Amino acid sequence: MNTWGMKGKFLPISDSEPITLDWGILRWLSQPELNGAEKLVVIEVSLLPGHGHNFHKHPQQEEVIYVIEGSVEQWLEGEKRDLDPGDSIFIPADTVHASFNMSSGNVKLLAILGPAVGDEGYELVDVSDEEPWKSLR
Repeated sequence: MNTWGMKGKFLPISDSEPITLDWGILRWLSQPELNGAEKLVVIEVSLLPGHGHNFHKHPQQEEVIYVIEGSVEQWLEGEKRDLDPGDSIFIPADTVHASFNMSSGNVKLLAILGPAVGDEGYELVDVSDEEPWKSLR
């Protein structure tokens, strides 16, 4: 802590290692184990061309997804919309949603969830193998 008594934490990009998944790349910007966050989880998400984060929900967390770059096919339960840079979506807790990059280019999103849940700050229930989600697309 400095002489100002600052409780926050600066996060240089070099302190946030990217996590590569089969559908994209995550970079944690705020979570309990990274910066002590209790209420806010923030993740930069890059969706690979032709891939996406399949149908899932966060039982105890609300989420806002903000499109930074590219266009995303965004699902909110059974409704689909195409979102472009500057567009966003609010997802209530325990609501099924999915995001897909159907282009040949990059898609970059900012996912903001709250409150933080557990040590990682993030809870996810995958429902992509359940009906009606597995038959929607």
